[in-house]
Amino acid sequence: MDNLLRQIGNRILSRRKQLRMTQEELAEKAGITPQTVSSAELGKKALRPENIIRVCSALDISTDYLLLGETNTSDHSILLTKISDLPPIQYRHLEDIINSFILALEEREAQSGK
Repeated sequence: MDNLLRQIGNRILSRRKQLRMTQEELAEKAGITPQTVSSAELGKKALRPENIIRVCSALDISTDYLLLGETNTSDHSILLTKISDLPPIQYRHLEDIINSFILALEEREAQSGK
């Protein structure tokens, strides 16, 4: 259980930092205390179910991602909504970035497989 709480905490911390949010900002957006955020990120205390939902909403992630580290159709839908709002030229730039990223990952895997 402790390992699971640490994994969940790491996912909260990672996503919060990705969004450039402080613990206080996340707490305010989720309607919880900064101490609750800190305890969750450190894996010291489990979040109550209603707080899991609030944190996921504030971080724009699914509960599957937070609890299991897996993406689902909800995560995909969030990303597709963001992408669909891009002007065509930015959409094509993003496509180039994604293709380059995937190619770099494939090359890295091929090199590590040697």
